Amino acid sequence: MPAPPTLLEPDLLAADPAGLADVGRLVTELTREAAGALRRRTGPLPALTPQELARLLDAQLPEGPLPRTGGGREAVLALARSYAAHTVDLADPHAAAHLQPPALSVAAAADVLASVFNASVDTWDSGPYAVEIERRVVRALAALAGYGPEGDGVLTPGGTASNLQALLIARDAALGARRDVRSAGLTGLAAEPVVYCSELAHFSVARACAVLGLGEDAVRLIPADGAHRMRTDELARALAGRSESEVPIAVVATAGTTDYGSVDPLPEIAALAARHGVRLHVDAAYGGGALFSDRMRPLLDGIEAADTVTIDLHKTAWQPAAASVLLARDGRDFAATTGLRVAYLNPDDDGAAGYDGLLGHSLATTRRADALKVAATFLALGQEGIGAMLDACHDLALHAAGTVTSHPRLELTAPPTLTTVVFRYLPRAQDADADAVNGALRRRLLARGTALIGRTDAAGGVRLKLTLLNPQATKNDIDELIAAVVAAGSAVEEAA
Repeated sequence: MPAPPTLLEPDLLAADPAGLADVGRLVTELTREAAGALRRRTGPLPALTPQELARLLDAQLPEGPLPRTGGGREAVLALARSYAAHTVDLADPHAAAHLQPPALSVAAAADVLASVFNASVDTWDSGPYAVEIERRVVRALAALAGYGPEGDGVLTPGGTASNLQALLIARDAALGARRDVRSAGLTGLAAEPVVYCSELAHFSVARACAVLGLGEDAVRLIPADGAHRMRTDELARALAGRSESEVPIAVVATAGTTDYGSVDPLPEIAALAARHGVRLHVDAAYGGGALFSDRMRPLLDGIEAADTVTIDLHKTAWQPAAASVLLARDGRDFAATTGLRVAYLNPDDDGAAGYDGLLGHSLATTRRADALKVAATFLALGQEGIGAMLDACHDLALHAAGTVTSHPRLELTAPPTLTTVVFRYLPRAQDADADAVNGALRRRLLARGTALIGRTDAAGGVRLKLTLLNPQATKNDIDELIAAVVAAGSAVEEAA
């Protein structure tokens, strides 16, 4: 019986010199196959329904993804061809649905290197360079946010994880005088912990409260104003009017709401939080990228007063996911909550000698060297280069808003703050269900694969949303995208 085909020689590991060479060959082959498939694409999505795509994969993988005998290199190349042909193409200028940008090539290439060496930053000896480069990346970002030398940070898998860790820090700080909740938990606590945030805050705030034992009912939603920003008069009323049993854990301000890209009034919120002795966390998962831009940096004035800040670099720094960061104005916050010494990982005497990794900063143990791709991007482009990319996307959003405003069949919901444009299609028929038409036209575009746009119901009805994060897109691309929306709306009306 012939030997089964193998992808690599048995002793050929990625980090060996020969393995590195083979990784280079494989990456070249995979990307060549993917590029060929992309050239045959006609839009950001495959022109398939979910059911059709499922049947296609079942046909391509008759034994599933774990066959008894491997298919070697050709099986992997076939997978690459199919993946590129049928996944989302975020580099297509008509992909504008989510906070999901096309990744920079320099970051993707550095990410391959991180995978090759497979370092972890939990201990110093698991990835010495990775540990040191993350320390420097987070210090640079802390300084960019306006923190002093005592500021620190940690990379996390995403904004949800960053917000969770920020509220963990806030929970332990707020309740620490009453109980060591890390040891004793919350059962029987004679207090009602509460967290304040805008009604437009990300769902991860409520999810974090659930995970931390506070309960989703701990969230106190503060109304937003006409510009979709937290109303500080309502926040002041809520803070001043809380009952004696309520213990404020944190105020969470949002810098870049998911629905609108709006930024809460940070200086006023920071002043209120300080007046009432409450920690302030700023969820800048989306809007944190404005720190790189001289033009847009004023939107985040006041962020330096926050105790903690979330920034997603896999949004407005064009990194491959995942690359979020949680920054703390006082680095001792990490030691107070996630600080941990384990004899087999970071014993005290190793730490005293300088051999400490980042285990005590994170909720995770094994953690890959995500800072490598971030550092590669920063070194290649600098702050100005990344800021220019965001400025270009902001220009596209302003152009899109102007195009929507001037079109008789479209209605702009709000002027863009960052790179998000929210609007709706206006049916010709007076008695038409506008929500149904807008939902259907988006699905029509999805089914044909020609355009990818988002939607939200935050405005009291179905609204369409462009999240513009492709700095290489042109104004003509945006005009074509909006024209496709109008054509889809007309087709839906005609088919009704």
